[in-house]
Amino acid sequence: MKNNNFVLIMAGGVGSRFWPKSRNAYPKQFLDILGIGKSLLQLTYDRFLKLCPPENIYIVTNSQYSTIIINQLKGISLEQLICEPSRNNTAPCIAYASFKLHKINPDANIVVAPSDHFILHEGIFIEKVKEALAYTEKHDVLVTLGISPTRPDTGYGYIKYAADQDAGLYKVIQFTEKPSLEKAKEFLKTGDYLWNAGIFIWKAGSILKGLKEHAETIYTMFDNGKGVYNTSEEQTFINETYPKSPNISIDYAIMEQADNVYTIPSDFGWSDLGTWASLYESAPRNEDNNVVSARQLNIKDTQNSIIHINNDKLAIIRGLDNFIVVDEGNALLIYPKDQEQEIKEVVKEMSIAFGETFI
Repeated sequence: MKNNNFVLIMAGGVGSRFWPKSRNAYPKQFLDILGIGKSLLQLTYDRFLKLCPPENIYIVTNSQYSTIIINQLKGISLEQLICEPSRNNTAPCIAYASFKLHKINPDANIVVAPSDHFILHEGIFIEKVKEALAYTEKHDVLVTLGISPTRPDTGYGYIKYAADQDAGLYKVIQFTEKPSLEKAKEFLKTGDYLWNAGIFIWKAGSILKGLKEHAETIYTMFDNGKGVYNTSEEQTFINETYPKSPNISIDYAIMEQADNVYTIPSDFGWSDLGTWASLYESAPRNEDNNVVSARQLNIKDTQNSIIHINNDKLAIIRGLDNFIVVDEGNALLIYPKDQEQEIKEVVKEMSIAFGETFI
């Protein structure tokens, strides 16, 4: 029986908030961040094998990572890599991939998911995704999985949803970008807000319709390639067209504009693992409330910190509270954990001051 379920795994980011472990040449989705013998990408790929056959899983990535992906995912062929020649955010790459999959299977029912998220309860996650796929199969809607918030977090976007539901899906009223702490506390109190996990489910035809209505420039650019997708001429067309596409996220381009967006409130032990602090929340801690990855470490009077030291280094640490300490290759990061949102900008400053060697 033909399987209409497809998965797009987004694996083109550089993970600069995870510097210095995550670098341009080898970003965090390819790292064994959790210390369990598999990269985040491998964990994501294995998770979706429960949903569709391996040939229906496609990886959207930057062309420089093709070899890494082929080496890490033994079931993936080069034809399943959708390579962006430039980084133009999520709307162009989702548009490109959707046209491509629609040509392969006009009934394609697609899950779009980041490659670097942590999901503790995979069975519940797959159950929620199946609920969404069953709904999108029959309805012209765009679905996003919303995470029931457990704290007033300023690092996530929020989804406000309506009270009425249909088959467990709720209409989205509003998306809010990362709020202030006061706003986040207010959202948590009202009980009708969810975290935006960036996991989407829709029919290929539905997202293409949404692009045509709300992001016509992007739609037209990639519609012009309909005749070459899945042929030897595809990459030439993409190399010429893609860098000219607008740099915009799918949230801004479509999700915040469309009126057929629905959400499924979910709780499956999710973290976007976007920062060192989010890893700290997900990883096991010792008796001093530290998350430690180091072979040769002498540590005293230190608590509430995350410490990653290369195994060939000896480290002595004293008197830290709520810090990030990461030693990796030619770089060392020592930073207050509660100020870690600054790391991405500091890395940019480092790039300007000292060049790309350290990035």
